[in-house]
Amino acid sequence: MIDNRDAPSTTRSTAVQRRGIERVQAILDAAEELHSEQGYSAATLKAIGERAGIPTASLYHYFADRHRVDAALLERHLTALNESVRSAIQDRPPRTLREAVEASVNPLLAYFRAHPSLVQLWFVGRDATRGLSPSPDAAWAEQLWRLLLDAELIRAETPVLVLQLAFEAGDRLFDVAFQRSPTGDEATIDELRRMVTAYLQTYAPQALDR
Repeated sequence: MIDNRDAPSTTRSTAVQRRGIERVQAILDAAEELHSEQGYSAATLKAIGERAGIPTASLYHYFADRHRVDAALLERHLTALNESVRSAIQDRPPRTLREAVEASVNPLLAYFRAHPSLVQLWFVGRDATRGLSPSPDAAWAEQLWRLLLDAELIRAETPVLVLQLAFEAGDRLFDVAFQRSPTGDEATIDELRRMVTAYLQTYAPQALDR
């Protein structure tokens, strides 16, 4: 004989977990909308709760403070952005340094333009969000460094620091581009491409012949 006495409690537990997941998603969606529409400073817990239709007191059951919301939203964005950059860098190996720079810059630019909330979190709210989520720049730099070494587009002794600095410079210029325009100033992005390409070319094998 099968004992089903625990079945109702299991069902209730599953339903509670599902509602909890749905509420977290609703909170993050509300925060993303507020960042996109009104800017970083507008996405307070009170405003997020009102947008999500969840009492402010109930928000604390899921997030201890506004920074925890920011961290969760950053993680959601960076998971998607990591995949986009990884695919661009690895799936179509660049034949030139310019192509390598394009493969790094273009998916970032497209994602930031499609998700203005990340612009608010990553650039406008940089001081408040710094340290909430590890920067992916170091991982991207190492991926591209290995790819450029394998393709012999940079010299074998080129340190990974070169790519790390290239990504750091690119991050700063992305900040400038989105300060100049909410969609990323194209002229600034073009200068970013030129600057980083020129820098990497000093480590190209043919640079030894100059």
